[in-house]
Amino acid sequence: MKKTTTVNENKTSFFQHPAVQSVVASLICILGGLLVGFLVLLFMAIFSKDISFSEAISGIFIVLSGPFAAGNAKDILFSFGNMLFTATPLIMTGLSVSLAFKTGLFNIGAPGQYLMGAMGALLVGLGIPQESMPTWLIWLLALLVGTLLGMIWGAIPGFFKAKFNVNEVIVCILTNWMAANIVSWVFAANKEQYVNYAETKTNFIRKTISNGVSTATFGLDKLFKGSYLDASIIIVCVIAVLLYVMLNKTTFGYELKACGYNRNASKYAGMNEKRNIVLSMAIAGALAACGAALWCLNGKQDFKWDTYQSLPADGFNGIPAALLASNNPIGVIFSSIFLRYIDKGGSYLAGRTSFNEYVPQLIVAVIIYFAGFSKFIKDFLSRKKKNAAPAKSPLLENKVPVAEPVSVPPVTEPTASVAGEEADK
Repeated sequence: MKKTTTVNENKTSFFQHPAVQSVVASLICILGGLLVGFLVLLFMAIFSKDISFSEAISGIFIVLSGPFAAGNAKDILFSFGNMLFTATPLIMTGLSVSLAFKTGLFNIGAPGQYLMGAMGALLVGLGIPQESMPTWLIWLLALLVGTLLGMIWGAIPGFFKAKFNVNEVIVCILTNWMAANIVSWVFAANKEQYVNYAETKTNFIRKTISNGVSTATFGLDKLFKGSYLDASIIIVCVIAVLLYVMLNKTTFGYELKACGYNRNASKYAGMNEKRNIVLSMAIAGALAACGAALWCLNGKQDFKWDTYQSLPADGFNGIPAALLASNNPIGVIFSSIFLRYIDKGGSYLAGRTSFNEYVPQLIVAVIIYFAGFSKFIKDFLSRKKKNAAPAKSPLLENKVPVAEPVSVPPVTEPTASVAGEEADK
């Protein structure tokens, strides 16, 4: 009778877990960026007569303090609330880029999708009179239309990639500038209805609050008094969680990732790889557009309509947010907030030290640059752990049934009498 025993159990150490390695890689990138930024401040203090060494030391602490460098408690709450609000569109563009990365695509078209989402939300939010339907319904329609336009705009490079195998980066760049010119043309042709002439700023669309349409605050405006924070930060966090569940817990998400790992293998397995490519880029476009729509529907934000000469920075900043999070939808929330945290601290640097206003942008740019090395560091850590692990027998790696030895009677040579009988036969 066989007796099954466990020889050894294959256990993965804590530091070998992929999620832990992603976090470690991101922290190394952040620390590396901050270190280089601190060295920049030191060199500027050394070679500039107007900047002292003590200002370089205090400057890095101001940057690390983020919104807490505002001063008193009231200003800190105001600054912290605005930091969370400005992180909202960055989270969505980061999710857009990370989803495309997961499926083997590079969505550099997030700026154009962002613009299309903003245009759709504003056309509906400001175009429908508040007397015709409830304002909450106008808000919902504006959000849906903006998201739908971004989905269509994102599906264009996905279609060319799937149908004609055209590199999505080329098509995304083209659609970015197409969107910039379309948005400029649409609002230039409807200035009387949409352009804001009441304030001193020019070339801006009027705020949606003028039409009674704005995102609910759920008391966040009272908690962070004076800030622009609303329920959009809650909405984007829910979207990030749903995206994580979709990618990791559903068959559809598995097919999207499988198509990204190996397009030919997924086709051989019976998956519709062309459909998955188009859907991936369409969902990515919808995410970026939703972030723009939530920004414009805040009610207190205006939108610059003559975009034919520039593209929104949040569309491009979604790339480092995704890289810093190792393309994890949940991690994108924290990486985006961190980037806004550093940016908010940098905004106080120029006002409190002798550094000019470009130095904070330089420090943030260095951190963003280091974010591009997160995958490289993660792969390096994985290889290092594999090389350090001792070689094990396959029998020791798994639970193998080990049979007890069976006793066999000894074989004896035949006696002389038995041999004679066999010969007679």
